[in-house]
Amino acid sequence: MPGKYVEVDPGVELFVETIGEGDVLVFIPGFTFTTEVFEKQVNYFSKTNQVVVIDPRSHGKSTITVHGNDYVTHGNDLAKVLQFLNIHHVTLVGWSFGCLTAWEYIKQNGIQDIKSLVMIDMPPKSLSINQDDWVEGPLDDIASLYNTYLRTPQGHRDFITSYITDVMVQKNLSEKELRWLVEQSMRTPYYIASNLYASGMFSDYRQIVEETSKKIPTLMTVAEHWAQSAIEYLSKISPNTELEVLGGHMMFWEHDEKFNTILKHFLSSH
Repeated sequence: MPGKYVEVDPGVELFVETIGEGDVLVFIPGFTFTTEVFEKQVNYFSKTNQVVVIDPRSHGKSTITVHGNDYVTHGNDLAKVLQFLNIHHVTLVGWSFGCLTAWEYIKQNGIQDIKSLVMIDMPPKSLSINQDDWVEGPLDDIASLYNTYLRTPQGHRDFITSYITDVMVQKNLSEKELRWLVEQSMRTPYYIASNLYASGMFSDYRQIVEETSKKIPTLMTVAEHWAQSAIEYLSKISPNTELEVLGGHMMFWEHDEKFNTILKHFLSSH
C-alpha cells in the first residue's frame, strides 16, 4: 500500500496507509499494535472502500516520542490525520485501546464527519468498583500488571506474550505467528507502553458511547470470554449499539472471514 507520513506535532509523524476507493473506513489499532494487524481487512475491504490504516504515535513506523502518549492526544492526532487526508463521512473502526482514540476524537470534534462507528472489544470504562460492570479486570490485578511488568523490556515482552496466548487468540499459535505478534507490540518502548496502559485504564467514555449510539449507527464486537458481562452492561448504557460476539480479543485477525462478513453487513445496512 502507498504509505505516507503526517506531521501531527513538531517532529512527530504518524505513518498512514490508504488504498481503494469508495466510502472511507479508518482502522485504528490497539495498545502498542500497528497497521499490519489489519492486513486481512485491508485486502478485503479495499475492493469496495477507501481503507485508511494508522500507526498511532509511538507505534509501528510512526515517530517514537516521549510526549503525548495518552488517548486525549491520540484523539487529536486522529483529527489531524483526517484533516490532512481531506476525508469526511468516515466509518471509524477501533480495536481495543484504539476505541479510546475514536471516542476521544468524537469527544473533541463531534460526529459531523463520522458516518458510523465500529468498536472491537473494548469497555467504555476500563475500571470500576462495581462488580457488575464490564471492565478490563479487577483493580488490584490491573495495578499488579502495571507495576510488575511494564517496567522493563522483558516485562513488557512477558506481559504481551501472555495476553496474546490467553486473551487475544483462541487457537494454538505457531512460533512464527507468536513472534510476529510480540514484535508488533515491542516496537513501542516499554516506558511508553506503561504510559499508554495507564491512560487507557483510567479512561471513561461511557457518556460518549451512550450519546453517539443514539445519533449514528454503532457496532460493538465482543470476545466470547466476557460476552455475557459485555452484553448486559452495554444493554444498560447503550441499548442502541448493535452487538456481535466472536472469538477472542483479536477476532478480526483470527476469524477474519466471519468478522469481515459481520462488518460488511453492518456497513451495507446503514
